[in-house]
Amino acid sequence: MSTPGFRKLAIVGLGLLGGSVAAAARSRGLVQEVVGAARRPGPLAWALEAGLVDAVATPAEAVVGADLVVLGTPVGSMGRVVSDIASSLAPGCLVTDVGSVKASVVELLPGLLPAGVEFVGSHPMAGSHLRGPEHARADLFVGASVVVTPRTGQDPEPIARIEAFWRALGARVTRRSPAAHDEEVAWVSHLPHLVAFAFADALRSAPTRVGELAGGGFRDFTRIAQSDAELWGEILSLNGKALSGPLNHFSASLASLARVLEEGDSESLERLLQTARQRLAEVASSASASGCDGAAEVKSPGSAGPQVAGPRTGTHENRDD
Repeated sequence: MSTPGFRKLAIVGLGLLGGSVAAAARSRGLVQEVVGAARRPGPLAWALEAGLVDAVATPAEAVVGADLVVLGTPVGSMGRVVSDIASSLAPGCLVTDVGSVKASVVELLPGLLPAGVEFVGSHPMAGSHLRGPEHARADLFVGASVVVTPRTGQDPEPIARIEAFWRALGARVTRRSPAAHDEEVAWVSHLPHLVAFAFADALRSAPTRVGELAGGGFRDFTRIAQSDAELWGEILSLNGKALSGPLNHFSASLASLARVLEEGDSESLERLLQTARQRLAEVASSASASGCDGAAEVKSPGSAGPQVAGPRTGTHENRDD
């Protein structure tokens, strides 16, 4: 496996994902220096004390001399952040991100960068409904899928270096166009979040004591509805166009189930459920074949490198903390 060959890593936005990138890069010795930046001082102080980063600074100061910059901010603020740091970026620097929506980012950010600085979009399919660097972990990306979304006709060398960086963190890298990424992620991430939020909202009509009967299935289904509302409102809005098709298909499936229930047609209901199980198995098999279900390598507290408690799960969330 080729090595990415970066010296200084600057991470702007030390939330769960940004903090995990810092922890993973340091624990694996991939860079000589990691500098963090965020909009609030609390997470910065915590990250420095925990050893996630070597130093903290303002975004414009953090990227000085960096040959790799990772944007860990909400997607909607990336344009502003890049505009703020652009004059501090040196030729040869590569910029990537961990955002959940790609088409708008890949269209906007390259035009904000100075000559000699390349942007290559990335999206790690890993994370948690939890937020903040205190939930970061050095093994978060082990076995996880990271989608890299280059522009059409982009120079292959920076793409290869970004892909090598993620592989060095233990990830399985796949490549998509920005539009294809947004369409597919709408199905496997954004729609599930939307449905979980909708179900949680419907609980307003549930009996008062219904929570006393909730078991593992309820917790599994609703966990992602605990995600940050402001962040996910932005993600769903930014990917609204790609999300409309999956949402319409889901609505049609739900309507079909409601109809056979109302009609008392148990045979049709069973057929619908069996078809659903088969399709889920096909998707799960595809994910398994590509390695997207790989288990994380959990380091013991005595192992080398920063180790911060926190779950590695199938969802992904990020916030500039």
